[in-house]
Amino acid sequence: MKTTGNTIFISGGSAGIGLAIAKKLDAAGNKVIINGRNAERLQKALEELDQAVAIQGDLSVESDRVRIANDLKTNYPDVNIIVNNAGAAFAYLLSETIGAHEKAAIEMNTNYFSVIHFTELLLPHLLQKAEAAVVNISSIAVFGSHVMLPTYGATKAALHSYTTALRQTYQDRTQLQVYEVYPPLVDTEFSAEIGGANGIPASEVADELFLALGKNQFDVPVGDTKQFFQETN
Repeated sequence: MKTTGNTIFISGGSAGIGLAIAKKLDAAGNKVIINGRNAERLQKALEELDQAVAIQGDLSVESDRVRIANDLKTNYPDVNIIVNNAGAAFAYLLSETIGAHEKAAIEMNTNYFSVIHFTELLLPHLLQKAEAAVVNISSIAVFGSHVMLPTYGATKAALHSYTTALRQTYQDRTQLQVYEVYPPLVDTEFSAEIGGANGIPASEVADELFLALGKNQFDVPVGDTKQFFQETN
């Protein structure tokens, strides 16, 4: 996969891993389109990027997914890579929480169902490109749950299963590549409740993805996930 000259949409691109990926790909000479729910945070993120633009919206909401997909196809027809990075996670103990099913439903909608639908909306467009990619930001949680994130891991395991099936489905359509990135604990606001300050910098995730794109490495373990990934594959 080429690492420059692409038009790339990044969900959850206003902070954390998404913004780190945006910075890396923007600096490499790609047209970057970031997405987020908060207009102020998006504007602040744009100030850290050279040539990026933003589309505000909440991809966990179906009408926003349809609007954003249509916006991309109409106003940014060169888009050839989508990075499904936006996520939701609740830190809590099952023994101390009422309403775990409600939290799990939000996580599953954002981390799994929304990704499937948004990707489905863009796939016909991506398949028309000479070179295209879907990048799903997964997690070390694919390989085992965390007691403080009791329902989050299941959503990432589901995303992993979908990503594998998507890759297999289009394995003969070589113009479409399907990547899965497995970050460990990352120092972001997103992971602050579970000790994110002890995690790796988000830039490390971006660096690993960039290298993987350049060598067509479809599974992208990062940091501690590398050892675990080798042990389980």
